[in-house]
Amino acid sequence: MTGESSVVAAPDERGALVRRGLRLNYLTLAYNALEAVVSIAAGLVAGSVALLSFGIDSVIEVTSSAAAQWRLRTDRDRERRERVERQAHRVIGGSFLVLAVYVAYESATTLWYREQPERSLLGVAILALSVVVMPVLARAKRRVARTLGSGALEAEATQTSLCAYLSVIALGGVGLNAALGWWWADPVAALAMGPIIVKEGVEGIRGETSCTT
Repeated sequence: MTGESSVVAAPDERGALVRRGLRLNYLTLAYNALEAVVSIAAGLVAGSVALLSFGIDSVIEVTSSAAAQWRLRTDRDRERRERVERQAHRVIGGSFLVLAVYVAYESATTLWYREQPERSLLGVAILALSVVVMPVLARAKRRVARTLGSGALEAEATQTSLCAYLSVIALGGVGLNAALGWWWADPVAALAMGPIIVKEGVEGIRGETSCTT
């Protein structure tokens, strides 16, 4: 993990930063909604645990972005802002833990039953797009979060980074299965992400922040 020093914005700069944060979250919400629908549909058709897990992650990311929107819209009221900051942190941290449980269960089930998904060009396309889009959104949101001094927003940006990591893992698993017949590649890689996701969830609930990119 790498860290960057936070530079908290002056009061007259906060309004512009809040508006930028809201725009970034609107983009995230829209993209994640599309991502969830396409990934879940493709996963159901292909029988792919990777795509289904990724689609569920997208649903959780929508929840996190909504919590971040809640936080941004209370920025002017300092007392309420601090209260919402703590609550949003817990929501985002909890969503990490939900994701970890789901991925662990689905990956273990896939390994146990030796389930091999069919090829899904639509799934590959949405995963490849997410590999590009999600890191860009995560970096932009993290800059806003650090300047505002918001741990909750930084946690939400970290979850966007995790979404990008999962897209890489899912894409790799689907690709290896399609090219080499390594059906186990995706669930094993997803299981390896489990400890990282749990760590982020626990830190979010405790009100701590860390940066994974």
